[in-house]
Amino acid sequence: MTTDGPFPRPARPCARPRAWRGSLLVLALLAQALPALSGIVAAQDTAPPSPESAAAPRIAGLIREPRLREISGIAASRRHAGLLWVHNDSGYPAQVHAIDTQGRHRATLDIDGVAARDFEDIAAFVLDGVAYLLIADTGDNGGRRSEVELVVLAEPERLEDAQVAPAWVQRLRWPDGPRDVEAVAVDTEAEQVLFITKKRVPAELLVAPLRARTGVIEARRVGSLSGIEQPSPAELAGNPRFGRYRAQITGADLSADGRMLAVLNYRRAYLYRRDVGEGWAQALARPGQPLQFGWLAQAEAIAFDTSGRSLWISSERLPAPLIELPLPPPER
Repeated sequence: MTTDGPFPRPARPCARPRAWRGSLLVLALLAQALPALSGIVAAQDTAPPSPESAAAPRIAGLIREPRLREISGIAASRRHAGLLWVHNDSGYPAQVHAIDTQGRHRATLDIDGVAARDFEDIAAFVLDGVAYLLIADTGDNGGRRSEVELVVLAEPERLEDAQVAPAWVQRLRWPDGPRDVEAVAVDTEAEQVLFITKKRVPAELLVAPLRARTGVIEARRVGSLSGIEQPSPAELAGNPRFGRYRAQITGADLSADGRMLAVLNYRRAYLYRRDVGEGWAQALARPGQPLQFGWLAQAEAIAFDTSGRSLWISSERLPAPLIELPLPPPER
Protein backbone atom coordinates (compact mmCIF):
# COMPACT_ATOMS: atom_id res chain seq x y z
CA MET A 1 0.00 0.00 0.00
CA THR A 2 1.44 3.29 -1.09
CA THR A 3 0.98 5.24 2.10
CA ASP A 4 3.61 3.03 3.74
CA GLY A 5 6.21 3.41 0.99
CA PRO A 6 9.15 5.77 0.52
CA PHE A 7 7.31 8.03 -1.93
CA PRO A 8 4.34 10.30 -1.16
CA ARG A 9 1.00 9.12 -2.47
CA PRO A 10 -0.24 11.09 -5.48
CA ALA A 11 -3.47 13.03 -5.47
CA ARG A 12 -6.27 11.52 -7.53
CA PRO A 13 -7.74 14.26 -9.68
CA CYS A 14 -10.40 13.37 -12.23
CA ALA A 15 -8.80 15.49 -14.92
CA ARG A 16 -5.16 16.01 -15.87
CA PRO A 17 -3.84 19.37 -14.67
CA ARG A 18 -1.79 21.38 -17.12
CA ALA A 19 1.37 20.98 -15.02
CA TRP A 20 0.83 17.23 -14.95
CA ARG A 21 0.84 17.12 -18.76
CA GLY A 22 4.19 18.90 -18.76
CA SER A 23 5.54 16.40 -16.24
CA LEU A 24 4.33 13.59 -18.49
CA LEU A 25 6.52 14.79 -21.35
CA VAL A 26 9.58 15.08 -19.10
CA LEU A 27 9.04 11.66 -17.57
CA ALA A 28 8.43 10.11 -20.97
CA LEU A 29 11.78 11.39 -22.16
CA LEU A 30 13.45 10.09 -19.01
CA ALA A 31 11.77 6.73 -19.47
CA GLN A 32 13.18 6.38 -22.95
CA ALA A 33 16.66 6.81 -21.47
CA LEU A 34 16.19 4.09 -18.89
CA PRO A 35 18.03 1.31 -20.78
CA ALA A 36 21.17 3.43 -20.77
CA LEU A 37 20.63 4.66 -17.24
CA SER A 38 20.14 1.14 -15.91
CA GLY A 39 23.78 0.35 -16.53
CA ILE A 40 24.79 3.41 -14.53
CA VAL A 41 22.50 2.49 -11.65
CA ALA A 42 23.75 -1.09 -11.62
CA ALA A 43 27.35 0.07 -11.60
CA GLN A 44 26.67 2.26 -8.54
CA ASP A 45 24.85 -0.48 -6.63
CA THR A 46 26.57 -2.25 -3.78
CA ALA A 47 26.19 -5.68 -5.40
CA PRO A 48 27.02 -5.55 -9.14
CA PRO A 49 25.33 -8.28 -11.17
CA SER A 50 27.30 -11.23 -12.46
CA PRO A 51 27.91 -11.37 -16.24
CA GLU A 52 25.15 -13.99 -16.49
CA SER A 53 22.57 -11.63 -14.96
CA ALA A 54 23.42 -8.58 -17.08
CA ALA A 55 20.52 -8.87 -19.56
CA ALA A 56 19.57 -5.41 -20.84
CA PRO A 57 16.08 -4.14 -20.02
CA ARG A 58 14.08 -2.18 -22.58
CA ILE A 59 11.19 0.25 -22.38
CA ALA A 60 8.40 -1.56 -24.23
CA GLY A 61 5.88 1.20 -23.57
CA LEU A 62 4.73 3.99 -21.30
CA ILE A 63 1.46 3.63 -19.40
CA ARG A 64 -0.40 6.95 -19.44
CA GLU A 65 -3.95 5.80 -18.68
CA PRO A 66 -5.42 8.07 -15.94
CA ARG A 67 -7.33 5.12 -14.45
CA LEU A 68 -4.02 3.37 -13.72
CA ARG A 69 -2.44 5.84 -11.32
CA GLU A 70 -0.94 3.28 -8.91
CA ILE A 71 -0.20 -0.04 -10.62
CA SER A 72 0.48 -2.57 -7.89
CA GLY A 73 0.26 -5.87 -9.77
CA ILE A 74 0.69 -7.25 -13.28
CA ALA A 75 0.09 -10.65 -14.93
CA ALA A 76 0.37 -12.01 -18.47
CA SER A 77 -2.97 -13.21 -19.84
CA ARG A 78 -3.32 -16.94 -20.42
CA ARG A 79 -6.21 -16.37 -22.83
CA HIS A 80 -5.32 -13.31 -24.93
CA ALA A 81 -1.88 -13.23 -26.58
CA GLY A 82 0.13 -10.07 -25.98
CA LEU A 83 -2.15 -8.87 -23.18
CA LEU A 84 -1.30 -7.94 -19.60
CA TRP A 85 -3.70 -7.56 -16.67
CA VAL A 86 -2.98 -4.86 -14.09
CA HIS A 87 -4.70 -3.31 -11.07
CA ASN A 88 -4.30 -0.32 -8.77
CA ASP A 89 -3.32 -0.23 -5.11
CA SER A 90 -5.80 0.58 -2.32
CA GLY A 91 -8.30 3.42 -2.54
CA TYR A 92 -9.56 2.59 -6.03
CA PRO A 93 -12.59 0.64 -7.31
CA ALA A 94 -12.57 -3.16 -7.45
CA GLN A 95 -11.28 -3.40 -11.02
CA VAL A 96 -8.69 -5.08 -13.18
CA HIS A 97 -7.51 -3.50 -16.40
CA ALA A 98 -6.17 -4.99 -19.63
CA ILE A 99 -3.22 -3.32 -21.36
CA ASP A 100 -1.15 -4.38 -24.33
CA THR A 101 2.63 -4.78 -24.25
CA GLN A 102 3.08 -1.15 -25.30
CA GLY A 103 1.13 0.03 -22.26
CA ARG A 104 -2.08 0.97 -24.09
CA HIS A 105 -5.33 0.48 -22.20
CA ARG A 106 -7.64 -2.11 -23.75
CA ALA A 107 -10.44 -2.90 -21.27
CA THR A 108 -11.68 -2.61 -17.69
CA LEU A 109 -13.40 -5.34 -15.66
CA ASP A 110 -15.53 -4.12 -12.73
CA ILE A 111 -15.74 -6.86 -10.09
CA ASP A 112 -19.10 -7.36 -8.39
CA GLY A 113 -19.41 -7.80 -4.63
CA VAL A 114 -15.78 -7.12 -3.71
CA ALA A 115 -14.62 -4.40 -1.30
CA ALA A 116 -11.04 -4.08 -2.64
CA ARG A 117 -9.56 -2.95 0.67
CA ASP A 118 -5.96 -3.23 -0.52
CA PHE A 119 -5.32 -5.07 -3.80
CA GLU A 120 -1.58 -5.81 -3.89
CA ASP A 121 -0.81 -8.43 -6.55
CA ILE A 122 -2.35 -10.45 -9.37
CA ALA A 123 -1.49 -13.85 -10.83
CA ALA A 124 -2.67 -15.55 -14.05
CA PHE A 125 -3.03 -19.32 -14.19
CA VAL A 126 -4.88 -22.19 -15.89
CA LEU A 127 -6.80 -24.73 -13.81
CA ASP A 128 -8.91 -27.53 -15.30
CA GLY A 129 -8.52 -25.92 -18.73
CA VAL A 130 -9.89 -22.54 -17.60
CA ALA A 131 -7.80 -19.35 -17.59
CA TYR A 132 -8.12 -17.46 -14.30
CA LEU A 133 -6.86 -14.33 -12.58
CA LEU A 134 -6.21 -14.29 -8.82
CA ILE A 135 -6.19 -10.86 -7.17
CA ALA A 136 -4.66 -10.70 -3.70
CA ASP A 137 -6.47 -8.32 -1.35
CA THR A 138 -3.71 -8.86 1.21
CA GLY A 139 -2.17 -5.45 1.91
CA ASP A 140 -2.01 -4.51 5.60
CA ASN A 141 0.42 -1.71 6.39
CA GLY A 142 -0.98 -1.20 9.86
CA GLY A 143 -0.98 -4.90 10.77
CA ARG A 144 -4.67 -4.80 11.73
CA ARG A 145 -6.46 -7.21 9.38
CA SER A 146 -7.59 -10.46 11.00
CA GLU A 147 -8.62 -11.75 7.56
CA VAL A 148 -7.64 -11.03 3.96
CA GLU A 149 -9.18 -12.17 0.67
CA LEU A 150 -8.23 -13.84 -2.58
CA VAL A 151 -10.51 -12.89 -5.49
CA VAL A 152 -10.51 -15.27 -8.46
CA LEU A 153 -11.95 -14.32 -11.87
CA ALA A 154 -12.30 -16.34 -15.04
CA GLU A 155 -10.60 -14.46 -17.88
CA PRO A 156 -13.26 -13.19 -20.27
CA GLU A 157 -13.55 -14.60 -23.75
CA ARG A 158 -14.10 -11.16 -25.28
CA LEU A 159 -11.81 -8.25 -24.50
CA GLU A 160 -14.17 -5.41 -23.63
CA ASP A 161 -15.34 -3.35 -20.67
CA ALA A 162 -17.57 -5.55 -18.54
CA GLN A 163 -19.10 -6.17 -15.13
CA VAL A 164 -17.94 -9.57 -13.86
CA ALA A 165 -18.69 -11.82 -10.88
CA PRO A 166 -15.84 -13.67 -9.14
CA ALA A 167 -15.49 -17.38 -9.80
CA TRP A 168 -14.78 -17.60 -6.08
CA VAL A 169 -13.59 -15.46 -3.17
CA GLN A 170 -11.46 -17.15 -0.52
CA ARG A 171 -11.15 -15.71 2.98
CA LEU A 172 -7.74 -16.26 4.52
CA ARG A 173 -5.86 -15.64 7.76
CA TRP A 174 -2.19 -15.86 8.67
CA PRO A 175 -0.91 -18.46 11.16
CA ASP A 176 0.16 -16.15 14.00
CA GLY A 177 -1.38 -12.76 13.45
CA PRO A 178 -1.52 -10.06 10.77
CA ARG A 179 1.12 -9.66 8.06
CA ASP A 180 1.60 -7.23 5.21
CA VAL A 181 1.77 -9.28 1.99
CA GLU A 182 2.25 -7.66 -1.42
CA ALA A 183 3.69 -10.61 -3.38
CA VAL A 184 1.60 -13.58 -4.52
CA ALA A 185 2.05 -16.36 -7.09
CA VAL A 186 0.08 -19.46 -8.10
CA ASP A 187 1.58 -22.95 -8.35
CA THR A 188 -0.98 -25.01 -10.28
CA GLU A 189 1.10 -28.19 -10.07
CA ALA A 190 0.84 -28.16 -6.28
CA GLU A 191 -2.55 -26.37 -6.39
CA GLN A 192 -1.21 -23.78 -3.98
CA VAL A 193 -1.05 -20.01 -3.66
CA LEU A 194 2.37 -18.73 -2.61
CA PHE A 195 2.64 -15.62 -0.41
CA ILE A 196 5.80 -13.65 0.39
CA THR A 197 5.74 -11.26 3.32
CA LYS A 198 6.92 -7.68 2.93
CA LYS A 199 8.31 -6.41 6.23
CA ARG A 200 9.72 -9.46 7.96
CA VAL A 201 13.43 -10.23 7.61
CA PRO A 202 14.06 -12.65 6.09
CA ALA A 203 10.91 -12.51 3.98
CA GLU A 204 8.67 -15.48 4.73
CA LEU A 205 7.11 -17.94 2.29
CA LEU A 206 3.58 -19.04 3.17
CA VAL A 207 1.21 -21.27 1.21
CA ALA A 208 -2.53 -21.92 1.08
CA PRO A 209 -4.79 -24.14 -1.06
CA LEU A 210 -5.68 -22.74 -4.47
CA ARG A 211 -9.12 -24.29 -4.89
CA ALA A 212 -12.08 -22.71 -3.12
CA ARG A 213 -12.77 -23.87 0.43
CA THR A 214 -15.69 -23.09 2.71
CA GLY A 215 -15.14 -20.42 5.37
CA VAL A 216 -11.78 -19.02 6.40
CA ILE A 217 -8.61 -20.99 5.68
CA GLU A 218 -5.24 -20.53 7.36
CA ALA A 219 -2.00 -20.19 5.43
CA ARG A 220 1.07 -22.21 6.44
CA ARG A 221 4.59 -20.85 6.83
CA VAL A 222 6.94 -23.19 4.97
CA GLY A 223 10.20 -21.26 4.55
CA SER A 224 11.92 -17.97 3.87
CA LEU A 225 13.80 -16.22 1.07
CA SER A 226 17.57 -16.39 1.01
CA GLY A 227 19.91 -13.87 -0.62
CA ILE A 228 17.78 -10.69 -0.53
CA GLU A 229 20.34 -7.96 0.06
CA GLN A 230 19.46 -5.78 3.03
CA PRO A 231 20.36 -2.08 3.34
CA SER A 232 23.72 -1.40 4.90
CA PRO A 233 24.15 0.74 8.05
CA ALA A 234 25.52 3.52 5.85
CA GLU A 235 22.44 3.40 3.58
CA LEU A 236 20.12 3.48 6.57
CA ALA A 237 21.98 6.42 8.05
CA GLY A 238 22.04 8.29 4.74
CA ASN A 239 18.35 7.80 4.01
CA PRO A 240 16.53 6.31 7.01
CA ARG A 241 13.11 6.24 5.35
CA PHE A 242 13.97 4.83 1.93
CA GLY A 243 16.75 2.64 3.30
CA ARG A 244 14.41 0.43 5.27
CA TYR A 245 12.00 -0.06 2.36
CA ARG A 246 14.40 -0.87 -0.45
CA ALA A 247 14.75 -4.57 0.38
CA GLN A 248 11.08 -5.30 1.09
CA ILE A 249 9.35 -7.61 -1.39
CA THR A 250 6.60 -5.82 -3.34
CA GLY A 251 5.68 -8.33 -6.06
CA ALA A 252 6.16 -11.89 -7.29
CA ASP A 253 5.24 -14.26 -10.09
CA LEU A 254 5.73 -17.88 -11.08
CA SER A 255 6.64 -18.88 -14.64
CA ALA A 256 4.01 -20.79 -16.61
CA ASP A 257 6.07 -24.01 -16.41
CA GLY A 258 6.32 -23.67 -12.62
CA ARG A 259 10.12 -23.82 -12.56
CA MET A 260 11.00 -20.17 -11.83
CA LEU A 261 9.87 -17.67 -9.20
CA ALA A 262 10.64 -13.96 -9.60
CA VAL A 263 10.35 -11.50 -6.73
CA LEU A 264 10.66 -7.71 -6.81
CA ASN A 265 11.71 -4.94 -4.48
CA TYR A 266 12.48 -1.27 -5.00
CA ARG A 267 16.11 -2.08 -5.74
CA ARG A 268 16.09 -5.08 -8.09
CA ALA A 269 14.42 -8.36 -8.98
CA TYR A 270 15.57 -11.82 -7.90
CA LEU A 271 15.11 -15.04 -9.82
CA TYR A 272 14.80 -18.40 -8.05
CA ARG A 273 14.87 -21.67 -9.99
CA ARG A 274 13.80 -25.03 -8.64
CA ASP A 275 14.87 -28.47 -9.73
CA VAL A 276 12.47 -31.21 -10.80
CA GLY A 277 10.82 -32.69 -7.72
CA GLU A 278 12.02 -29.87 -5.48
CA GLY A 279 9.66 -27.79 -3.34
CA TRP A 280 9.76 -24.01 -3.18
CA ALA A 281 10.91 -24.01 0.43
CA GLN A 282 14.08 -25.81 -0.68
CA ALA A 283 14.58 -23.66 -3.77
CA LEU A 284 14.22 -20.39 -1.86
CA ALA A 285 16.80 -21.52 0.70
CA ARG A 286 19.41 -20.89 -2.03
CA PRO A 287 20.19 -17.24 -2.86
CA GLY A 288 18.21 -15.86 -5.79
CA GLN A 289 19.89 -14.57 -8.93
CA PRO A 290 19.84 -10.73 -8.84
CA LEU A 291 18.49 -8.93 -11.91
CA GLN A 292 18.97 -5.21 -12.56
CA PHE A 293 16.36 -3.16 -14.39
CA GLY A 294 17.50 0.39 -13.57
CA TRP A 295 15.91 2.88 -11.21
CA LEU A 296 12.13 2.87 -11.16
CA ALA A 297 10.02 4.85 -8.70
CA GLN A 298 7.95 2.52 -6.50
CA ALA A 299 8.51 -0.71 -8.45
CA GLU A 300 5.64 -2.96 -7.32
CA ALA A 301 4.51 -5.02 -10.33
CA ILE A 302 6.32 -8.00 -11.87
CA ALA A 303 5.22 -10.85 -14.15
CA PHE A 304 6.71 -13.48 -16.40
CA ASP A 305 5.71 -13.43 -20.03
CA THR A 306 3.94 -16.62 -21.08
CA SER A 307 7.08 -18.01 -22.74
CA GLY A 308 9.14 -17.67 -19.54
CA ARG A 309 11.89 -15.84 -21.44
CA SER A 310 11.41 -12.36 -19.95
CA LEU A 311 9.83 -10.38 -17.13
CA TRP A 312 7.45 -7.44 -17.24
CA ILE A 313 8.01 -4.76 -14.57
CA SER A 314 6.15 -1.55 -13.87
CA SER A 315 5.64 1.18 -11.31
CA GLU A 316 3.06 2.84 -9.08
CA ARG A 317 3.94 6.23 -10.55
CA LEU A 318 2.17 7.55 -13.65
CA PRO A 319 3.33 7.77 -16.39
CA ALA A 320 4.66 4.30 -15.67
CA PRO A 321 7.37 2.73 -17.85
CA LEU A 322 6.53 -0.81 -18.91
CA ILE A 323 9.88 -2.59 -18.79
CA GLU A 324 10.67 -5.87 -20.50
CA LEU A 325 13.64 -7.62 -18.87
CA PRO A 326 15.06 -10.60 -20.79
CA LEU A 327 16.02 -13.43 -18.46
CA PRO A 328 19.65 -14.56 -18.18
CA PRO A 329 20.70 -18.20 -18.43
CA PRO A 330 20.99 -20.16 -15.18
CA GLU A 331 24.03 -19.35 -13.06
CA ARG A 332 26.66 -22.08 -13.02
